[in-house]
Amino acid sequence: MKRFIAIVAASAAVCFAAVYAAAQTPPAPAANADPYANNAQAGTLQFPLAAPTGKDSGAAKKPLAGGVNTAPVDPATWKYGPQNQVPGGAKIWNPVKLKMMQGGKVTGGTLFAANDPAVYCTLADSGYDFIWTEMQHSSRDWDAVARMWRTCPHAKAVPGVRLAYTDEREIQHATDAGALVVVVPTVDTVQEAIAARDWAFFPPLGRRSQGGGQAFDPAVWGNVPGGYRATINDNLVLIVMIETIEGAKNAAEIAKVPGIAAVFAASGDLGNFSGFAQGTPDYERLINVVHDAAINAGKRLCGPIAWRDRPDFTCFQGGSELAAITKGAAAELGALANTQPKMDVGPYASTRP
Repeated sequence: MKRFIAIVAASAAVCFAAVYAAAQTPPAPAANADPYANNAQAGTLQFPLAAPTGKDSGAAKKPLAGGVNTAPVDPATWKYGPQNQVPGGAKIWNPVKLKMMQGGKVTGGTLFAANDPAVYCTLADSGYDFIWTEMQHSSRDWDAVARMWRTCPHAKAVPGVRLAYTDEREIQHATDAGALVVVVPTVDTVQEAIAARDWAFFPPLGRRSQGGGQAFDPAVWGNVPGGYRATINDNLVLIVMIETIEGAKNAAEIAKVPGIAAVFAASGDLGNFSGFAQGTPDYERLINVVHDAAINAGKRLCGPIAWRDRPDFTCFQGGSELAAITKGAAAELGALANTQPKMDVGPYASTRP
């Protein structure tokens, strides 16, 4: 932390200029000019299993020879193929997921205002487990997020994000850009929790579309053991936030939704929505409701970094990059901090204590 202010505030431009000036979008795989290259038998013009011209093939009820699924097409009975692995069989390459599985305490540093890859990468190498890139209360766009993440995809802290809301577009923008931790705010119902799970995970666990994105690039996660598509369901960490009275009411069922790794007791908004301050019996009751929901469902329990010694809390949101700069400067300067002279004249005379 002491080094953070020195690198970011004093010498980021010098230390990182060469690295980040050269950092661009990883090159996409070379396009194949053959228009038939994506066929099952690449390069061929034949489709031996295609429906006959102008005829109803009856495929909805009748299987093709050699097919695994012999019953009518129905998602309730469909037997998934080897491309869709059931979660639990892949190697874990996300250190946040592994740390959670081991019962360790996970920390996330908040990137609130900055869009500069140099600031993001410095924060990502400052000691946190993941970076909570803020998209709920920030005006940044996904291009800026993707640019920061691809600049140092393998920094010590993995890329994470708090989204604006439970939404297919938002969640898939995050995962396609390479997020390994997805935090969804203001989850009030089981249906919202299921929707968050569905858009975050590939089938058979969810409904994420395979739309590509830099997450698939070899410079990001494309070269992970087993391949990104086949292993990300086991490696993605999905955290849902309980922030309202309705959310607290439904917390026990929300926490049970498969795919959710952790439940976050939103310290600020539970006070905002309940009308009670932290430390009062009614506020603490709501926190304990979220606590009980997570513990009974066997999920991790998250909260602010100030609660790192609170019983059963094992994942935490740290301060913003702005707070890190302030605290880092104070730590580095020690007794020299805030020792500016008092001015009798000029603009600093009236603005400085």
